[in-house]
Amino acid sequence: MAEPLLKVQHLVKRFGALAATDDASFEVMPGEVHALIGPNGAGKTTLIHQISGGLRPDGGQVLFAGRDVTHDSMDTHVRAGLVRSYQITSIFKSYSVLDNLALAVLARRPGTPGWWRAAVNDDAAYAEAEAFINQIGLSHRADALSGGLAHGEQRQLEVGLALAARPKLLLLDEPMAGMGPDESERMVNLLMQLRQNLTLLLVEHDMEAVFRLADRISTLVFGKVIASGTPQEIREHPEVKRAYLGDEELAA
Repeated sequence: MAEPLLKVQHLVKRFGALAATDDASFEVMPGEVHALIGPNGAGKTTLIHQISGGLRPDGGQVLFAGRDVTHDSMDTHVRAGLVRSYQITSIFKSYSVLDNLALAVLARRPGTPGWWRAAVNDDAAYAEAEAFINQIGLSHRADALSGGLAHGEQRQLEVGLALAARPKLLLLDEPMAGMGPDESERMVNLLMQLRQNLTLLLVEHDMEAVFRLADRISTLVFGKVIASGTPQEIREHPEVKRAYLGDEELAA
């Protein structure tokens, strides 16, 4: 049986008397889409900060590919292949979509001197960027300034920037937030495509998207993981239903 790619074990984070993460444990298997859900204030953001290396836990462990990365920096996480979408780089709004992706490709290369200035002369970086732009469905916007993109297109570009880091596990924090129905559908289709070759950890409030995408779901309430299982198991779990009563509809 395959070993988990990501294993979160008894993670704890306190802010004064508040336990924002309270003995949280769950696993993400290679090749799966694993969704982390929970009502507002459940502690999802704090938990994700710890997994991605942006926040040090007070207790517990984060194991990635069999290695303890609990106290490693975010940069170390990224180099190991644990990548959080919006923390890779910012969108350079005065640059084209293709330029943004080429810069992200160059930023991945260790010790690249003058990588910003070198980007315009790096054919290999642009060839790789073109592959990413096709993958995220923005080839028709390659020369558009990224600051002029629609909200959904900017989120697609953010996914492309994360892909340029060559992740083994891509952590996506509410990729459908603020999107209309058409934009959400494009993002769902993109994630369905990515799941063929990539492990995804998805934090999302759009339950329709979660149940379409996820192989397994973990539910976080008041910093605790109260349930992990298949979408059907989560739909039927009484504690999950109670936690979402009046918040999200989990019924089929």
